[in-house]
Amino acid sequence: MKRLSLFLIAIFLCYIIYYDIKVGTLPVVSITNIEASKQDEEIVQKTTIPYYEMKIKQGETVLSIIEKYHGGLPTSIEKIINDFETLNDNVKAESIIIGKTYRFPDYSE
Repeated sequence: MKRLSLFLIAIFLCYIIYYDIKVGTLPVVSITNIEASKQDEEIVQKTTIPYYEMKIKQGETVLSIIEKYHGGLPTSIEKIINDFETLNDNVKAESIIIGKTYRFPDYSE
């Protein structure tokens, strides 16, 4: 039984080495990919979303703050979450921290 398990482990290791050499596990980054990502960042920076800043208090969520500010949800939840994450350098809306100041999209226009 020991010999069989050692043989299977050896075969598995050989397969891993073969896969790493043949396909690779790290993504290939080319100059065109880097340039494309820079262009995407410039497009995001050019699209300005009006915002206001608020400090998070205990029990508040992104949606509750938007509801208080606008008196209800002015647009879809998905759009609010996407705009919030865009304004805050891709901070997840579910992981906001109490006491920290964030930018919230302003839909009052």
